[in-house]
Amino acid sequence: MKLRRSLACILVCSLFYSALSHADGQSFDEWMQDFNRDALSQGISETTLQAALADAEPIARVVELDQAQPEFVQTFLNYLNRRVTPKQIARGQALLQEQEHLLRSVEQQYGVPAAILLAFWGLETNYGQTLGGFSTPQALATLAYEGRRHAFFRSQLLDALRIIDAGHIEAGNMVGSWAGAIGHMQFMPSTFLAYAEDGDGDGRINVWQSIPDAMVSAGRYLHSIGWRRGEPVAIEVTLPDDFAWQYAAPNQKRSVEQWQEQGVQAADQQALPIGLNAAIVLPQGWRGPAFMVFDNFSVVMQWNRSTSYALTVAHLASRLQGGPALIGGIGAEQEAVSIDAVKRLQQQLTELGFDTGGSDGLPGPRTQAAIRGYQLAHALPADGYASPSLLQHVATTLASQAEDTELIPGFPGTQP
Repeated sequence: MKLRRSLACILVCSLFYSALSHADGQSFDEWMQDFNRDALSQGISETTLQAALADAEPIARVVELDQAQPEFVQTFLNYLNRRVTPKQIARGQALLQEQEHLLRSVEQQYGVPAAILLAFWGLETNYGQTLGGFSTPQALATLAYEGRRHAFFRSQLLDALRIIDAGHIEAGNMVGSWAGAIGHMQFMPSTFLAYAEDGDGDGRINVWQSIPDAMVSAGRYLHSIGWRRGEPVAIEVTLPDDFAWQYAAPNQKRSVEQWQEQGVQAADQQALPIGLNAAIVLPQGWRGPAFMVFDNFSVVMQWNRSTSYALTVAHLASRLQGGPALIGGIGAEQEAVSIDAVKRLQQQLTELGFDTGGSDGLPGPRTQAAIRGYQLAHALPADGYASPSLLQHVATTLASQAEDTELIPGFPGTQP
């Protein structure tokens, strides 16, 4: 077992150091010297640089995580069910009572409901139980040197040092995720500097240990990026059998009253909020659950640009307030689709005349539009979802088209 671990370490380390190829051909030590000179010229103190980076070494695990690519596109229901569990709901409800005074104060000041703040907290760090175990300065130095997004992480490293310089936290206590996100709510250092606030009045902003600092900062951030007081994020709905699936997209907004006229209803039979504009999204296709999403959905998407994340924030917040479990989605296709399969789909759709804008394996807006075009052309529910059945349908169509081409008399390659 020890021999296997040693061999694995040798392999990882060799891959790691070969991966660290800075654009200027510098070694890490040379890069650090240049960075230190730049940091000093920008006002970072020598004391902070010594405390944070004097013994800095590139972290192999950080590079490994940065370069890792997911094998599958996780389904929405799988994503949600892993994060909205009975234990997570019970803990959040207990914290709603425990932190009631603080959360009510944040809501009064910034308009963000307590349950929404708790939902972010639960998803980001499991209510503060997993803040990350990487030295933030050293993780950011690794990423700034490694080169994939070196300019972004270099700026984040400078901001992390500014946080230390301002006395908010000691360098040795600044820990977070491998990508540099920090504290209970996992702010990037630039977000901290722009929006973090002293919630407990001690003159420092300690989003690692002070829950008031973390909650007030999150409320201020959401308010600053457009949170609309008193409006929902998302509501699960049921759709009529004759619903025009191509209109279920974040950019297809209508008034709630117009959606109601088309037969859209709240899944729990409660009244929908009138006077607002909303879109319908189908995170797992037409057979999965459907949601009406509002302007605050776009705000949550600025925090994390994932539809699954934003809908999970909304659903967890609802469950914390005693709302029901999801009602729809029983007939949804549950099989996860691999990244490679999506790449093939993108190539096949483009070959069939439905341009996806490239084949990166990510079913983004351009790919969804191409899927809708294909589905409309083949009289399929135009939900834009890269489901296993859709992948099979496209592959069959392409194969059939190729077979027909081979049978055309006089066509190059046709057998006599």
